[in-house]
Amino acid sequence: MTRRRFYAPPTAFDNKQDSVTLIADESRQLREVLRLKPGDEVYVFNGDGKEFLSRIEESRRDTARLQIIREVEPSRPESQLQLTLALALLKGEKFDLVVQKATELGVTCIMPVMTKYADIRLRDESDAAKRVTRWQRIAMEAAKQSGRAVVPQVARVITFASLIETTSETEQSICLMFSERDGQLLLQAKEQLAPDKKQMTALVGSEGGWSDEEIATARAAGWAVVTLGGRTLRAETAAIAVTVLLQHIFGDLV
Repeated sequence: MTRRRFYAPPTAFDNKQDSVTLIADESRQLREVLRLKPGDEVYVFNGDGKEFLSRIEESRRDTARLQIIREVEPSRPESQLQLTLALALLKGEKFDLVVQKATELGVTCIMPVMTKYADIRLRDESDAAKRVTRWQRIAMEAAKQSGRAVVPQVARVITFASLIETTSETEQSICLMFSERDGQLLLQAKEQLAPDKKQMTALVGSEGGWSDEEIATARAAGWAVVTLGGRTLRAETAAIAVTVLLQHIFGDLV
């Protein structure tokens, strides 16, 4: 039987984790979409890896209070690969699509990146914050649908230069820049990577590709530049393909 799953952040649980409160969309889905009632049992996950079997005690229009019965194993395990997907900003719903699919495929973090040839430009910080909030909501819904108890973090929008500088300082992470040119094949790069490292950052560019300066900057900072082969992929296709390949080689996608 498919679990009826709901999301509640850790702050929605009481101190003893005896009860949890659903609000807004989650409460309305419970009451108005699924038409669940007091006494029905559901599952609640907190986005940090924990999931609980719970019983509905009270359901109102915008809130629902649930009694926690016991903690349970999430319906789907997490990959041993801690994969951060750094993705250049994309137009329209393309970025939304990648957030959804990358979450289903097990990434732990998504970083929106402003690059030289990015397809869009943000108006201001408020515009960036609104987009991140929407992407975080998409990640939560995708985690719920796919059975994950972990919701990937969607980081604030970062510049290409800041990404290279901050990520390269983290020695625990393998850094891969995927490019349509000037790179080696992924299987060749694999031979040069430390097999015991399970933290990885994959950078995928925009439809406009990378500038020569961006490739040189990443390579100088120790990033491995990788190409997926002869065909030119759209950025959203490349991002999903990269996530699949890395989870297959280094993670739990078999």
